[in-house]
Amino acid sequence: MSGYCNIAPNHPVHGEYHDREYGFPQRDESDLFERLILEINQAGLSWETILRKREGFRRAYDGFVVDKVAAYGQAERLRLLEDAGIIRNRLKVDAAIHNAQVIQGLRASHGGFAQWLDAHQLLDGRPREKADWIKLFKKTFRFTGGEITNEFLMSLSYLPGAHRESCPAYQRIDKLKPYWRRAREQAAALKPASKSTGSTARKAGDAKAAPAKTVNKTVANKSVGKPAPAKKAAAKPAASKKPIAKKTASAKPAAKKTR
Repeated sequence: MSGYCNIAPNHPVHGEYHDREYGFPQRDESDLFERLILEINQAGLSWETILRKREGFRRAYDGFVVDKVAAYGQAERLRLLEDAGIIRNRLKVDAAIHNAQVIQGLRASHGGFAQWLDAHQLLDGRPREKADWIKLFKKTFRFTGGEITNEFLMSLSYLPGAHRESCPAYQRIDKLKPYWRRAREQAAALKPASKSTGSTARKAGDAKAAPAKTVNKTVANKSVGKPAPAKKAAAKPAASKKPIAKKTASAKPAAKKTR
C-alpha cells in the first residue's frame, strides 16, 4: 500500500493515521484488537469510511477492551447492530466478539496477542511469508481473509510495504526497528549457528576416524607376525623405497585437489 504515501500526507482524514500509526510497531492489546476490528470492518468499504467512524467504533466496543467485548451477549449484539456510528453487519459484529475470546485464549497459550504474533514471525528459520500468515489467521480468527490479514500485519510492521522508503514515515518507523526487520535479523542470526554446528560435527567425525586408521595400521603390522618373514621383507631395501616414492608422488595431486 505504498501508494498510500501519495494521497495520505496532509489529508484531513488520512494524514495523522499515515504519519503516526500506519506501519508503526504496536504492543498494547487494545491497540492490536482495535486494528484487527477496523480492518475486518473495512472489507468492502473504503478506509476513509472506517477512519471517519473510528470514534464511533471505540464507543460502541468499549474502547476495544478485550475482556469487555469477549463477554458480550445477545443484548450487546443487538445494540451494535442498531448503532449507526459503526458498520452494522452481523458477521462482522460476531467476528469481533469471537476474536476477542480468541485473544483471551492467546494470553494462556503465549502470554498475549503481541507474544503470539512474535512467536509466529519465523517459519522453518525464515521470516513467515504473507501466504503463511494468511493460513495462520484463517485457522485462528474469524473473518480474516487475505486482504484483511495482509493490511493488519502491514499496518503493525509485521509485513513490509506500508510506506515507500522515501516517505518520512518510513524513516521514523525504521528507527523503531519494525517487526519485519527484526524477523530478518533473527533468521540471519540462526544461519551462522547452523554452519558452526555442522563444522563442529565434521571435526568430531574426523577426530573419531583418525584413531580408527591408526588401529588398522597397528593390526596390519601385528599380522606380519613371525620375525622370519619380516627379515625377508627387509632384505630388499631398494624395492621398499620405490613404493614409498610412488605413494609420495600420488599424494601430491591429492594436495592440489584440496586447494
